Amino acid sequence: MSTVARHDDDEPEARTARLRPAPPLPERRTPEMRAAARAGADDYFAPQPAPRAELPDPRPLLENLTRSVIEVIAGARDLTQLARWITADVHTVLLKRVILAERARRVRGVPGTVPVVSIGTVTVSEPRDGVVESVVIVHGRARSRAVAIRLEGLDGRWRATSVSVL
Repeated sequence: MSTVARHDDDEPEARTARLRPAPPLPERRTPEMRAAARAGADDYFAPQPAPRAELPDPRPLLENLTRSVIEVIAGARDLTQLARWITADVHTVLLKRVILAERARRVRGVPGTVPVVSIGTVTVSEPRDGVVESVVIVHGRARSRAVAIRLEGLDGRWRATSVSVL
């Protein structure tokens, strides 16, 4: 007894399905259409602002970030350790300051050391929801300094978008 294998190709419906025309090609996308699609994707994947109600108390971060920034400038801490809490613009500004401080220490022949500082007054204001601007006073052995920090709530956590050591 022999069996004959049947193929779907033998069926008339299968033959007509094979002969159906291909679906129409999608319309050609203009550069403007591609740019608009990219802009929408960039907005979707960009850091999303967070309301103040979803963010923790900023004071501990302000104090720790201030102390860390002073240590980075003094050469006792690596700037990359702050990457989680600062934006790329702040990183660039601090990097320039670190390079200048390192050159000045090298000229004087002074190594980088851990500065002995104490945190003084922390003044915090909230100009709008999810944004904190503050001034932290830092007292050292030789002098006192003010550190101005702007924090913005991004992706559910605080990120420093501006840091200035005065």
